[in-house]
Amino acid sequence: MPTREHFSSHMGFMLIAAGCAIGLGNVWRFPFIVGQYGGAIFVLIYLGFLALFGIPLLTIELAVGRSSRRTLARSFEILEQPGARLHRFKYVMIIGNYVLMSFYSVVAGWMLFYCIKAFTGEFGVDTSADESAAAFGSMLASPSNMLMSMLAVVSLGFGICAMGLRKGVERITKPMMLLLFLLLAFLAIRSSLLPGFSEGVSYYLSPDPKSFESHSLVEILSAAMAQAFFTLSIGVGAIQVFATYADSSRSLLSEAVSITILDTIVALLSGMIIFPACFSYGVQPDQGPSLIFVTLVSVFSHMDHGMIWGGLFFMFMVFASLSTLIAVFENIIAIWMELFTTSRRRAVMVNFIIILVISLPCLFGFNILKDVHPMGGQSNFLDLEDFIISDNILPLGALFYVLFVTVKRGWSFDGYLGEANRGEGLKIPSWCRGYYRFVLPVVIALLIINCYFSAFGG
Repeated sequence: MPTREHFSSHMGFMLIAAGCAIGLGNVWRFPFIVGQYGGAIFVLIYLGFLALFGIPLLTIELAVGRSSRRTLARSFEILEQPGARLHRFKYVMIIGNYVLMSFYSVVAGWMLFYCIKAFTGEFGVDTSADESAAAFGSMLASPSNMLMSMLAVVSLGFGICAMGLRKGVERITKPMMLLLFLLLAFLAIRSSLLPGFSEGVSYYLSPDPKSFESHSLVEILSAAMAQAFFTLSIGVGAIQVFATYADSSRSLLSEAVSITILDTIVALLSGMIIFPACFSYGVQPDQGPSLIFVTLVSVFSHMDHGMIWGGLFFMFMVFASLSTLIAVFENIIAIWMELFTTSRRRAVMVNFIIILVISLPCLFGFNILKDVHPMGGQSNFLDLEDFIISDNILPLGALFYVLFVTVKRGWSFDGYLGEANRGEGLKIPSWCRGYYRFVLPVVIALLIINCYFSAFGG
């Protein structure tokens, strides 16, 4: 097997691990989920779930990677008890990486397409929401436009990974993440100058009990919990791979808290950009997924210098999506290198073709295959793939990580604690054993059950 590379600095690990977590789940999904479920109350519940469940799960994934110095391909075999067969679940998690990329690559292409449209002035001036919706529909109806955009982002992502960890992933992702934070801060400052800033922030950060009138407590809790799992990308080893490249100078609870804080800052500031813009131009903030591609496009077209602000916003979206794309591609490549004892270049070439092929159903699901509804109703292939990864593989992967460090045939909780508490920083107390053994698995199981009830139980 090729010699494993290492990060050149701790900042490189932090920014890249955070970049894996920071993606469309933060800057696309989080704001419209907040809008749908009543604003501030949802945000508070979400933050609670991150602290109680997201951070502990993240420490497990990091510990498995750092202790074994292997990806999903070999890590569980190395750590589990002799004769155990728990490692067989790794194939479900590996498949999850491909399912995620089968639609994430397409949506990342949308971001690039809209970034170019914004900077070239194609948003127009004083564009109505109906006109923005028609433009979005026109893009979806054109497989050639989407294919070219997807091909561009996939080529860029794999091209960066092909150069290696330090020369490619770290060298490119570090400045890209710094630019992402600068863009985010710049856009947030610009948003604070909008006339609807105070109203938007009030909606976003002031608890409103009326949200329970349109949604049940169970529904809000389930949505917040699912978002906490989704935003950290726990369950497919995407962050585990970067722990295999990291040193042991800091405890993993400290690392997990830092990653979660960076991830949460991006999510919260994204809302600080979006909601004031909505209230400034009389747009409802609960528009669902269309909030980015329809609502905000109309908002930017009404702003002075909207071409610039819209372009910068979608550039920020491109960076956010590309950071996750690179992280998951690196995970896939590292897995292939370990499983098949092959070179990085060959792993890149093979998986470049695989990703392009498996992305086609999602891409064609909006045009050529638009009459195919794999989950019934008006569903498309993106809905199916999102259901498979978000409601199945991610929570099942998270459940597996918990069981792996708590059941007798797994790694052992003492082994996990020893690795997690190595280095300077926050420590996980031994009395958490019961919490990991009984509370975390039950919570994840309830989340999975609720996902199925929501999808099929009416």
